[in-house]
Amino acid sequence: MSLLDAAFDSANEAALVTGAGNGIGRAVAQALVSAGVKTMFADVSEQQLAGAIAASPRPELAVPWLGDLADPAAREVLLTEAQAALGLVTHFVHSASPPRRETDHAFAVDQQTWDRMHAVNLDAGFHLSRQLARRLIQAKRPGSFLLLTSLHAGTPRNLPHYSTAKAAMAMLVRELAKTLGRYQIRVNALVPGAIAAGGFIADPALARHIPLGRLGVSEDLAPMALAVLSNRISAYVTGAAIVVDGGLSLTNWFEAPVLDGV
Repeated sequence: MSLLDAAFDSANEAALVTGAGNGIGRAVAQALVSAGVKTMFADVSEQQLAGAIAASPRPELAVPWLGDLADPAAREVLLTEAQAALGLVTHFVHSASPPRRETDHAFAVDQQTWDRMHAVNLDAGFHLSRQLARRLIQAKRPGSFLLLTSLHAGTPRNLPHYSTAKAAMAMLVRELAKTLGRYQIRVNALVPGAIAAGGFIADPALARHIPLGRLGVSEDLAPMALAVLSNRISAYVTGAAIVVDGGLSLTNWFEAPVLDGV
């Protein structure tokens, strides 16, 4: 049996994936249960959550959780129920993010949309990571966290609420990696490109800017996510930003927005 055939210790490891109802979170959560890891699928949409679990290769290893991570109280409920259902959570993937609307440029985005984007991405990501890390440290167990950031953590997107949230998450990954490394808890970022899934409505014309010649799909990220999450494969990787974009970051494809009614 090769290392890749036994990336996880299914008897002693468990995972929590936010945003597991659709897009990249769904693909990663489904890949984890396929690898034999009992996984809590957390999402805000009951319909998407049920569909993601039903379509999983091993739905008996999937545990559903429904809630809105913009609400601090819901984050505490998630932590409590994850511990009850899974025991010690050793692997955490934070993929939850509100939908993006191209109309929410700098002069159009309202306060509620701004606050929600940061609450779900950054605030929930920080709080859940910190609390899960505390439990791992108390148990003297290693762990691996993966936060979904974006190419737009460093490149303007015409959506300042989204780009600033992802930029903050990119630094959060580095902060946590430095702090938690001594406890053998690894923290990394997965950086998607133009992925035709989740909250991103992909324009097929974007493919002309991608060296590999096509838009990405969620399943393009799942194998890399599992490799980085695995303490057997990536034991010496922390604080890294793993870009999976078909080469899109080699170009700059966004024009400044047309601002009407400023």
